[in-house]
Amino acid sequence: MSKIIVMIGAPGAGKGTQARLLSEKYAYPQISTGDILREMAQSDTELGRDLKGILSSGNLVSDDILAEVIKARTSKDDCSSGYILDGYPRNLNQARLLEDLAVKQDRSIVFVRVIVHMDSLLRRLTGRRTCTRCGEIYNVYFRPPQKEGLCDVDGAPLAQRSDDTAETVIRRLEAYKASTAPLVDYYNQDGRLVEVPGDLPVEQVFEKMCGLIDFSAS
Repeated sequence: MSKIIVMIGAPGAGKGTQARLLSEKYAYPQISTGDILREMAQSDTELGRDLKGILSSGNLVSDDILAEVIKARTSKDDCSSGYILDGYPRNLNQARLLEDLAVKQDRSIVFVRVIVHMDSLLRRLTGRRTCTRCGEIYNVYFRPPQKEGLCDVDGAPLAQRSDDTAETVIRRLEAYKASTAPLVDYYNQDGRLVEVPGDLPVEQVFEKMCGLIDFSAS
């Protein structure tokens, strides 16, 4: 039975990186809900036109419509062996809709949670600095520039994003915890929750994750 791998992790936990590595190793497409919503909204279909109207008006996409978008994308040939979901589901209703889809597609769901301690998350996010010219990314704690406040590549000033301040980051992390706690409990009930320590180097996190996910039946 092929797999649906649901990736979850707090902002800064590195789940996107781990999803990309999984995608490269096992040829599972990495599906981001934001990306497919924008892509689908450009299609000349009834669903695409509905989405375009919703997105252009700034309204939230309903769970039912989002489920249809996920179904349409994951029915493509590149998902035949399985796929990785990044950013979905985000609530219990979406999780139940995904269960229905998994049954119809004859696939099992594995819920992968990348865990990073709060102090590490704060340093990863509040320490992030971006070159104002070339976009190169640094971290004052883990990857500082050679000259403080200046890009190694072109010497341009580095800037901190407005949503990377300590106050904003703490709010984001608290919101994440509140929204995902029910999902963690939901998938933990029947042993489908895989938890990976994300404080380790990227390669070690990936090795542990692959060891915990059984791909033998894929």
